[in-house]
Amino acid sequence: MDAAQIEQVRRFNRTVTERVGVLHDHFLGGDRPIGAARLLWEIGEEGQDVRRLRERLGLDSGYVSRLLRSLEAEGLVTVEPQPRDRRVRTVRLTGAGRAERAVLDGRSDELAGSLLEPLNTAQRARLVEAMAQVDRLLTAATVTLEAVDPGHPHAEHCLRSYFSELRERFESGFDPVRSLLPDAGELRAPHGLFMVARLHGEPVGCAGLKLPAGAPAEIKRMWVAPEARGLGLGRRFLAELEARAAQHGRDVLRLDTNRALSAAIGLYHSCGFEEVAAFNDEPYAHHWFEKRIEGPAPA
Repeated sequence: MDAAQIEQVRRFNRTVTERVGVLHDHFLGGDRPIGAARLLWEIGEEGQDVRRLRERLGLDSGYVSRLLRSLEAEGLVTVEPQPRDRRVRTVRLTGAGRAERAVLDGRSDELAGSLLEPLNTAQRARLVEAMAQVDRLLTAATVTLEAVDPGHPHAEHCLRSYFSELRERFESGFDPVRSLLPDAGELRAPHGLFMVARLHGEPVGCAGLKLPAGAPAEIKRMWVAPEARGLGLGRRFLAELEARAAQHGRDVLRLDTNRALSAAIGLYHSCGFEEVAAFNDEPYAHHWFEKRIEGPAPA
């Protein structure tokens, strides 16, 4: 990795932490450091599942538990197990907690204003645009990819969402029964794999890879949630599955798609896939693609 890029990232981190007051024990002039203040803000008006709250902030479970105990002792939150599963805990703000959160909201607005106020109109626009770009890129870097069993709840969630979207976008609708769907066994080792993308612990995309004996590898059921589009996740899925196929000794990667999925078609072209004659009888496919791939470099 480029040393100059590493240094620029570190310089940016130092500037941001100093400017927004992260280094102080009394964040935004309150009685607590930024970790506890941010946790209080993230709980929100509706409350949160503690596990999801922990994953959203990327914090250690022990640290979150200590923060919650402290906030609970101050009368700012309540933490209760859910009736159906006592292992799952929900945290909610008390009246005092909502009042302090409102103060944090107001002071956060004031801090944001103080960052913009010294700049002229053009500089403000440039800073806000740059912040939006940094936010998108940092979010993209937060997404994780993991190979899971096709029966995993996150895999099933993604596939249900994918099929629902296809029913809306395809001219003829979409019926999974008519499609050449791979069964679960075709997407489990050694016959294939299924990957799920997660953002803050929540599933936001999926993609499968078939590895049939004596035939090219084939990408199936690649989908990205609308809220995660624009983060380069489709391109990342393709690169990861290409690498996995190469590791399994395959030199050709295939996929098919529907003409309604114009953005996906553009992505496949830009990633080096070439349109070929139909290689299956998928009733919902109008375009078939192949790409020659190279195996991993020798050690």
